[in-house]
Amino acid sequence: MSTSVYIDGLNLYYGALRGTSYKWLNLLQMVQRLLPGRESYYVRYFSARTVSFPHDEQAPARQEVYLRALSTIPEIVVHHGRFVSRPAYAPRYPLVYSDPLQPPELVRILRNEEKRSDVNLATMLLADCFDNQFDEAVVVTNDSDLTLPIEHVVSRFNKSVGVINPHRNSRVSIELIQAATWHYRQINRSILAASQFPAAMHDAHGPFHKPATW
Repeated sequence: MSTSVYIDGLNLYYGALRGTSYKWLNLLQMVQRLLPGRESYYVRYFSARTVSFPHDEQAPARQEVYLRALSTIPEIVVHHGRFVSRPAYAPRYPLVYSDPLQPPELVRILRNEEKRSDVNLATMLLADCFDNQFDEAVVVTNDSDLTLPIEHVVSRFNKSVGVINPHRNSRVSIELIQAATWHYRQINRSILAASQFPAAMHDAHGPFHKPATW
């Protein structure tokens, strides 16, 4: 069985990796452990290049090293969206009403949004299905915005689509469960721990290492 895996990178990061020591993750090994017994695996990873902030100026450099590690695996293709940062106003929380007859007080915030990644994932899932590139598709996300493309792949093309929830502390989206053929509730931390790249690596440009502060 040929299996194509579509990984929502931001969903994976915030759901399973943030605040852990497992960020140096070999996505192909993770997929092989989660989905044993398949004949072939093809992984599409959807993310956006991070931006630098005064509190973490090295974030883009760490991400570049990680993308370099991913590029050593032929079965992995990275699809880039982009981050957009813009000032915005939002209600203060807990809500504060200086006038009970008026809306709550607003504060100015910096809103960081990832653009294009979910649309890119949906597009490639459907395009690969149209081209009959897989027997089975697996989507690593808990984003219910991807419900409709999954429904179409299952109902119109009679393909198996699994959903793997990367979030440790939340249930799988009901919409995704209803759209997919099968689902996993979460990614076990033991799989993440066993699927790490070696600290020292080498590619066509020479040696490189896992970021020291990651």
